[in-house]
Amino acid sequence: MNNIIILYSFYLLITICVTVWVARTLFRNGKLFLIDIFHGDKDLAQAVNNLLLVGFYLINIGYAVYTLRVISEVNTARLVIEVLSLKIAAIILILGCMHFLNMFIFFRLRKRALIEKRNRELGFE
Repeated sequence: MNNIIILYSFYLLITICVTVWVARTLFRNGKLFLIDIFHGDKDLAQAVNNLLLVGFYLINIGYAVYTLRVISEVNTARLVIEVLSLKIAAIILILGCMHFLNMFIFFRLRKRALIEKRNRELGFE
């Protein structure tokens, strides 16, 4: 089998597995933040969480497929591993950045929700 086919296969398999794992983790743990942000409205929090999950999959799997192409010759096992590691590292870094961006947005939204809640309790609405 051609080395490039092996590289593409492993790249897509690893990338999709890592993306699914991260997405499920964010989906499961992000739900509590969203419920708090939306003042206990579980239906709205679930809907937003589902939309975030779909967007996460589209961006990450889309990027992985977009960057699938390898221009150079990959004619040794060593090159397969080196190119694969660089491609997987790029995906992991992007997933990490998206995670921190999501956390930043969640905390900003939560802070705003807490201020609004406090203002309502004090009668400043």
